[in-house]
Amino acid sequence: MHIHILGICGTFMGGLAALAREAGHRVTGCDAGVYPPMSEQLRALGIDLIEGYGADQLALRPDVFVIGNVVSRARSADGTPKFPLMEAILDDGARYISGPQWLGEQVLHGRHVLAVAGTHGKTTTTAMLAWILEHAGLAPGFLVGGVPLNFGVSARLGRLPADGTRTPFVIEADEYDTAFFDKRSKFVHYRPRTAVLNNLEFDHADIFDDLAAIERQFHHLLRTVPASGRVIANGLEESIARVLHMGLYSELRTFGAADSDYTAEGEPHDFAVLRRGKAVAHVRWSLSGTHNQLNALAALAAAEHLGVAPAVAAEALAGFAHVRRRLEVRGTVALPGGAVTIYDDFAHHPTAIRTTIDGLRRRLDREGRGNERILAIFEPRSNTMKLGTMKAQLPWALEGAALAFCHAGGLDWDAAAALAPLGARAQVAPDIDTLVAQVAAAVRPGDHLLCMSNGAFGGVHGRLLAALRPQ
Repeated sequence: MHIHILGICGTFMGGLAALAREAGHRVTGCDAGVYPPMSEQLRALGIDLIEGYGADQLALRPDVFVIGNVVSRARSADGTPKFPLMEAILDDGARYISGPQWLGEQVLHGRHVLAVAGTHGKTTTTAMLAWILEHAGLAPGFLVGGVPLNFGVSARLGRLPADGTRTPFVIEADEYDTAFFDKRSKFVHYRPRTAVLNNLEFDHADIFDDLAAIERQFHHLLRTVPASGRVIANGLEESIARVLHMGLYSELRTFGAADSDYTAEGEPHDFAVLRRGKAVAHVRWSLSGTHNQLNALAALAAAEHLGVAPAVAAEALAGFAHVRRRLEVRGTVALPGGAVTIYDDFAHHPTAIRTTIDGLRRRLDREGRGNERILAIFEPRSNTMKLGTMKAQLPWALEGAALAFCHAGGLDWDAAAALAPLGARAQVAPDIDTLVAQVAAAVRPGDHLLCMSNGAFGGVHGRLLAALRPQ
């Protein structure tokens, strides 16, 4: 089968492309403004990429066009369609399908699907769970919204079903909508037998009116879990409690709260795992932050549904190498008095920004480097942040940083006014060049420059390295 993927460089669609290629399909695709790591992965797989959404791609005549949710029927101010290829597909009557539906039908059917849902930590927890199952010898398939360093790819088929066996497939279960023609959340197409509800708060203000609307979608996910399946739920989240109250049809295991099935005792980097109050494992690893401790509990609980003992899961976590763009060190610059370290992180929601800063601070404190500053460098790039829905939470999100620098280019709201509670600790720049100059002027030896965005951020990491290196 030849599939042509519209929006192929998104983390989900790029992973789908890798799975389709591994399954023996011919894969081509198009996108605009591609950037690593997905562009690198696709090129390494030998998948042909076309820049833009020109209608001339209809001439490829694939068996099916697979449509990413970046595609819409939107038009420019002059009335021309922003996605002329989609218009051509519709006019021609060519066959098309959404990415999640294609995945559900062609890859997930017949598998034991373990779906990880939540506002935060989906990518990390999915990668943890896949690595645990790999360590246990189960050779899982997976699709992660990033590149797990333990695997080096964002997706693989893993051991295929045979003789009626349901081999595991771990997937990051996104609540964002499926496509312009299917406004259900992506995860309703996945039909999991193990569903993780990691956390839940308001996000995606471009498609959801309020938190209740997202909670309803999460309950739609629960409706697809069979009675023989298992739901793993964060016991600390009132929003998840409301989702469960709408109706639960499967076995339930909870984590995180004092009365949960799975709890942690100790610091986030070194803690005992308790199952109903009894110690069953101990995790010592390189990660920090309470959020990662909770992610680990969720992954341990989900793996146990497939018979992986918590002690075996803890062994795997000791060797977990994290995911690209999660506190990923992009380089260091040696300065008299101490090196400056530059990080890349995907954090873009205020809660994620706060927990990322907290995780880095905990690590520095543990290493006896508590006097070293964290400079938060971020851009409000997600659709929700661009709308300004969460601008009031930014001072709270950034309070753990010594200084904050915001790239405000393209925003329709006043970033300087939103950050005013931080006083002189916050600066706003209209473009990347100005941002780099502001940071370079403020840097001291020993600083940690934490760059946070869900996009390429204009190559700010490389620009900062170049600006700080002695000429």
